[in-house]
Amino acid sequence: MPYPVLFAALLLVVSGRQAQLTTSASASTLHAGDTVNLTVEIELKPGVHVYAPGAEGYIPISWTLPDSPAYKAGAVELPEAHKLYLQAIDETVPVYEGRFRITRKVTIATPGHITIDGTFRYQACDDQMCYKPEKLPIQWTFTVERK
Repeated sequence: MPYPVLFAALLLVVSGRQAQLTTSASASTLHAGDTVNLTVEIELKPGVHVYAPGAEGYIPISWTLPDSPAYKAGAVELPEAHKLYLQAIDETVPVYEGRFRITRKVTIATPGHITIDGTFRYQACDDQMCYKPEKLPIQWTFTVERK
């Protein structure tokens, strides 16, 4: 079943070299003081992994949002990573593979049209090599009404 029109406007797809991101939000019209759930769905190319936070000596995924008086961002909620044994260097590291989702709650402070610009950073690797780290721009736009 297709998404309702309300949510179709909230979806944004951004493609990187080894990952495709789809952003969405739990609502498009909010009231000042409301909390909205922002989501980034990550789909990696087959055979590729990215490092989870806590992977020492590697660049883990990160999702940054700039500070703003218009909103207050909560912590990023991550799925549980799995351990991958890298035979070439005899090391086990926490990674994500395939498709996974990260979320965060954002509380909107001010009325008006608000755009939340963020950055998703990752370094992808396969069984042969690690690729250059990449930063992808992500964005959400909301209409915020007075309470």
